[in-house]
Amino acid sequence: MICRHFLTLNDLSGAELKQLIQRAIELKKMQHERVIFEPLKNRVLGMIFDKSSTRTRISFETGMAHFGGSSIFLSPRDTQLGRGEPIADSARVISRMVDCIMIRTHSHDNITQFAKNSQVPVINALTDDFHPCQLLADMQTFWEHRGDIQGKRIVWIGDGNNMCHSYINAACLLDFELVVACPEGYEPDALLVEKAGSRLTVLNDAKIAAKDADLVVTDVWASMGQEEEQKKRELAFNGYQVNEELMSLAASDALFMHCLPAHRGEEVSAGVIDHPDSVVWDEAENRLHAQKALLEFLLA
Repeated sequence: MICRHFLTLNDLSGAELKQLIQRAIELKKMQHERVIFEPLKNRVLGMIFDKSSTRTRISFETGMAHFGGSSIFLSPRDTQLGRGEPIADSARVISRMVDCIMIRTHSHDNITQFAKNSQVPVINALTDDFHPCQLLADMQTFWEHRGDIQGKRIVWIGDGNNMCHSYINAACLLDFELVVACPEGYEPDALLVEKAGSRLTVLNDAKIAAKDADLVVTDVWASMGQEEEQKKRELAFNGYQVNEELMSLAASDALFMHCLPAHRGEEVSAGVIDHPDSVVWDEAENRLHAQKALLEFLLA
């Protein structure tokens, strides 16, 4: 049996990604109606965390519980990975004992190496380069509120980070226009930019980028592991806050998203994230439903 991994969105076709979005919406409706659906009964998800988490851990654990399965939380303190066991050896051992492995770590090369040596599906729950699970939730949220994202103008404001990279992949798979606004020196990976071609525009002016946007997205200026750069980044990202003035340049019905946690008063104003029409909280909840669709897709 072919073992499929989910390390980036590019492990899916555009049709499969749309299928997952629609299935997530169905599973959300079922869960809200308290329908018991347990396709993963007696299946076990191993969850390896090198980085702290709120939404990722809760959503995957809850998802496995809803599906009748179980999960095991593993930190570096809990495994031999934290004591220097080779990644390949850990992958060979752990994948013989569980049915799926979710990893949240720093280096994308590490998760790629783990997947090469795993007998079961490996899910990227965040690396320094990509955050594909969050994009599943974001695309589900957009579809719920605005329908098909094809042809829409999506604007990323801020660092060309792992979230930005996954938005670039999504633009290619779902055929939407992506505009990235970031300070000079903080642009997304040049190879990804080249591959995206005409679907992607990179600017250094947030106000120009935001014009007529259907969706405005941002993230913290200093991600996990970059805390020592906080002051430097606050200076570099001056003028890149998503606030009421910036949102007024977008389309009148534009949505705002943030993967959370947010730093109110830095990358986003409190007025934007706490607005009564904010979809940030739907977006956060949809991590659960989108990842359940992914688990079902990979395992059931």
